[in-house]
Amino acid sequence: MAQHGGLLYFGGVLVMDTNIIDTAFMREALKLAEVAASLGEVPVGCVVVRDGKIISSGYNRRECEQDALAHAEIRAIQIACEKIGYWRLCGCDLYVTLEPCIMCAGAVLNSRIDRVIFGAYDPKAGAFGSVLNLNEYNFNHKPEIIGGILAEQSSALLSGFFRNLRKEKSI
Repeated sequence: MAQHGGLLYFGGVLVMDTNIIDTAFMREALKLAEVAASLGEVPVGCVVVRDGKIISSGYNRRECEQDALAHAEIRAIQIACEKIGYWRLCGCDLYVTLEPCIMCAGAVLNSRIDRVIFGAYDPKAGAFGSVLNLNEYNFNHKPEIIGGILAEQSSALLSGFFRNLRKEKSI
């Protein structure tokens, strides 16, 4: 994504609506969530975008790695920092299929990500509006938060995963 003279270009195409861009990157995060689901992980996928290009990605791997920190956002942030060689991710946007938990929201704040765009709200653990909103506190960084992008698709993936998990446990 590049801006020239007030015009927004995405992949060489003039785009006036940033919702189109946000939707395109959220679709990429959804693909990663599907990978997580195929591994028996809670289906959450994430991409970090800089200058209109995906620079890193991640998906949940808590079960595979037996690591409480193996969330999609944490991995994507780690890879992005490695890729650019700096811990500050200014100029980066994070797209994730589920509203970040408090741990991941803290990582967003600490890495100075500009925008967080998420799909489904998380009424049990969401830290950017559902359970609490870290942007309401006096931290030294406040990313722009956009929720509900492809929320239906994100929610359906999560609901289907947990429905199948309950079926397996009842057998």
